[in-house]
Amino acid sequence: MLGFMTKELVKEKLTGRFGEAVSFEEPYGMLAFTVPAAQNMDVIQFLWNEGFQFLTDLTAVHYPDRKNEELCVVYHLHNLVANVRVRMKAYVPSATPDIQSAVPVFAGANWMERETYDFYGVNFLGHPDLRRILNVDEMDYFPMRKEYRMEDPTRIDKDDEMFGR
Repeated sequence: MLGFMTKELVKEKLTGRFGEAVSFEEPYGMLAFTVPAAQNMDVIQFLWNEGFQFLTDLTAVHYPDRKNEELCVVYHLHNLVANVRVRMKAYVPSATPDIQSAVPVFAGANWMERETYDFYGVNFLGHPDLRRILNVDEMDYFPMRKEYRMEDPTRIDKDDEMFGR
């Protein structure tokens, strides 16, 4: 574990360990990289060993136009000693949205993975209690997926005039 670390050093270490499997970008100055879904836990364990021991956030994004990569699982990891944050992404198809659970490394991932399952339908393999956390158990769809029309644009009951604006 290093006390001093830069984004360039993180890129170098990831490339040295995982080679071409990792692709990088830097939107808004934050190091972001994409890994194959089958290697998500290998990369997470590697990053943990390198000092990224705080899971800031775990969520998903739905990209309905990406064939066989419709769901993107996003992890934000922080090395508190070196004050470096990274974003890791792994894509899974919506037909089989399976990815390994991060709970064995980050106990705090438990509820984040449940929420991501609840809203996006990502199946975290090996999760100790993967079930809905906010929506009702009977719900048979995942509301954050972009599979449904937005609210009816012809409704007038929500116009500004109805609220005195």
